[in-house]
Amino acid sequence: MARVALAFWAGRLAAPLVLAVAGVGVILTWRVADLSPRVEPEFFFAEDDPRVRESLGRSGPRDGLGSQPIIVRVEDLGGDEDAYEDRVEALAETLAELESVTAAYSIADQDVRRSPMFAALLLTDDPAATNVVLETRNPDPESFVAALEEAMAAHRGNELDIQASGVPVLMELIRRNLLRDLIVFSAAAAIIFGLLIALLYRDFAISVGALVTCALSVSATLLLVNVLGGAIGLLTANIVTITFVLTLSHVVFMTANWRRARRETDKDADDARRSALGRGMRSTFEGSFWAMATTGAGFLSLLFASAQPLQELGAAGAIAAVTALAVAYLVYPAFLGRWAGAGRTDRNRGQAGADGPAGRRMGRLLADRVLARGGRASRLLLPATAAVTVIGALGLPRLDTDPGLLAYFDRDGPIRAGLEQIDRDGGSSTLDFTVRSGDGSRLDNDESFARLGALQEALEADSVVGVILSPVTLVGHARTFPLAGFAPLSVIIDISLGPLAGRIGRAHFSDDRLSGHFNLRMRESMAGEGRDRVMERVRRYAAETGFDVTRMGGVYHLQAELGGLIRESLVSGIAALLAFFLLVGAAVSRNLPTMVRMWACLAAVPAIVLGGFGHLGMAVDIITSPAANVALAIGVDAMIHLVVRVRKLARTEELPWREALIQIGPPVMGATLLVCVGFGIFALSTFPPTARFGIAVTFGTLVAATMALVVLPRWAVGSRPGGNLRGTGLDAATATVSNVRGTVP
Repeated sequence: MARVALAFWAGRLAAPLVLAVAGVGVILTWRVADLSPRVEPEFFFAEDDPRVRESLGRSGPRDGLGSQPIIVRVEDLGGDEDAYEDRVEALAETLAELESVTAAYSIADQDVRRSPMFAALLLTDDPAATNVVLETRNPDPESFVAALEEAMAAHRGNELDIQASGVPVLMELIRRNLLRDLIVFSAAAAIIFGLLIALLYRDFAISVGALVTCALSVSATLLLVNVLGGAIGLLTANIVTITFVLTLSHVVFMTANWRRARRETDKDADDARRSALGRGMRSTFEGSFWAMATTGAGFLSLLFASAQPLQELGAAGAIAAVTALAVAYLVYPAFLGRWAGAGRTDRNRGQAGADGPAGRRMGRLLADRVLARGGRASRLLLPATAAVTVIGALGLPRLDTDPGLLAYFDRDGPIRAGLEQIDRDGGSSTLDFTVRSGDGSRLDNDESFARLGALQEALEADSVVGVILSPVTLVGHARTFPLAGFAPLSVIIDISLGPLAGRIGRAHFSDDRLSGHFNLRMRESMAGEGRDRVMERVRRYAAETGFDVTRMGGVYHLQAELGGLIRESLVSGIAALLAFFLLVGAAVSRNLPTMVRMWACLAAVPAIVLGGFGHLGMAVDIITSPAANVALAIGVDAMIHLVVRVRKLARTEELPWREALIQIGPPVMGATLLVCVGFGIFALSTFPPTARFGIAVTFGTLVAATMALVVLPRWAVGSRPGGNLRGTGLDAATATVSNVRGTVP
């Protein structure tokens, strides 16, 4: 069977057939696969997640603004108060006609001078600006925001400046940024990958074969994700580049081993092609298989996370890991088998590019520098690495996994400026909570209501809390009705829950008057502390006024949950990957000391990368968080290929680590260059999470490559000459050598 496969790959029609299949795959993916990122208003949780039911369901208002009000800020630029009110009225009427809008409140139809509730909702700190508040019911963010923007554009001009905020608006803006980055940066990365491959290998067939293989792998991954019921979500928008890199890794190492085998063969042309191809694939497959297994396990660990985007990325990443291996070994050999090296003499085939003389000189230079004994740098390398790892780990507790909503938008961009203005006016993220009196008394008596007023005052004094809708504001609004001032509190509450108050007021007292509901808009830009601490402070306000918080929810609460889940997934996912890598390290090295060193070097990667983010104060949001897994996958790949090569060379070479670095070092450095440049381009994105993702992967890749090519070999060889001796384990003499530190049997 292997002979038949090799004969096919070495045939003239293999590469053209693969090109045709790749073309069909790309067209099919474009026509069938849904490539538009899906961003849910539930803030990254599955619809059936109990947190969503708790936060946006039972804890939310039974009727009224709900958990997704749309705030449209309208600023007067003309200076004519009467004309401004007419323009606000016209805008509110237009917005009220939008699909999914059930009511629109503005200064044109509400008396903000008498009603404390509508004064809080509609007025801002800027006397020249007011709000139009839209009550919505299950809006589809994509279509709704497009219609909203069209309506706003029709009224925007020299007299009015109009900005909008709210959960559907923010979700749609995030979706658009992801879609743009998916198209622009994935295409740019593919182009840069192609140019670098051409520069590194200087072989047309290898360059075309690598790009076609990666493109087919991406197409197969996207099709499989869709066939299996997945979709392009918040994180899987980057699966294109991730799949490309995973496939390219196999291609790089297969090319290096094929070229080495091609240089060593002395057979005639056809036999030489088949022999070199078979040897190159066999030399690479073990490392590729274990790299795929470790990468797939890392992604599969995300399936246990509660956040839906992490689950989606886990499934898509596991599919990508398997697909990358399968496509690389089924497709790429067709280009190596017949067309690579065409036009060169037998003597010069496999000599150009990264694996040619220049590449081997680089490998020898790397090996000499890394394995040199007695130098000050070599003595300090391991202590310095340990110190850097410890310093990085100290930054882990400072890691910000709970950034504000505004952190998803460019600090200097116009969208961020508008959202910050609305946030400063009255908040941009909702927090709902329900209270009951600690002694079980009803809330429709003067004593209980006075304590509700004290709670309201405590909340108003908190700089993080913006607009408050509560039983107090509701009753204050009801007291503006005719003759309401003469009625007792219980009657006023009945009035506030009746049709006179409208839908906006029906949520703040339970039917039995034992519970009261508060709806807060929280200022994201004012929070200098975590959401958990803010919510704990809200609970303390309630306790100090004699109330128990029986339920808390809303988007602000869900974001706090998400921050905890990101931190939890980082710990559990990386721990699971490191645990699995112990088994892989044992299978690959077949030597306990080497396995331990591999594991320690790999464990240092997330400590340095994530700890560095903690020290720098960079947010690790849900889009950025998988970067550690990607960097670990790259580090695993390099280490596995290096150690497999050491183990095989130990049978014939006196200096297996040195020779392995000479052979594996150049392809690892080439792959590192490709990954860093490809993901580094994401740092140019104006969408901060994408930029942070690119920076994290690039930084992690550099750290992982350093661990694989510098720290691990230096540690394995140590300062003893015996560390470089071969060890075959075939007889008593070599068994003794195999026990010397750094030898891999």
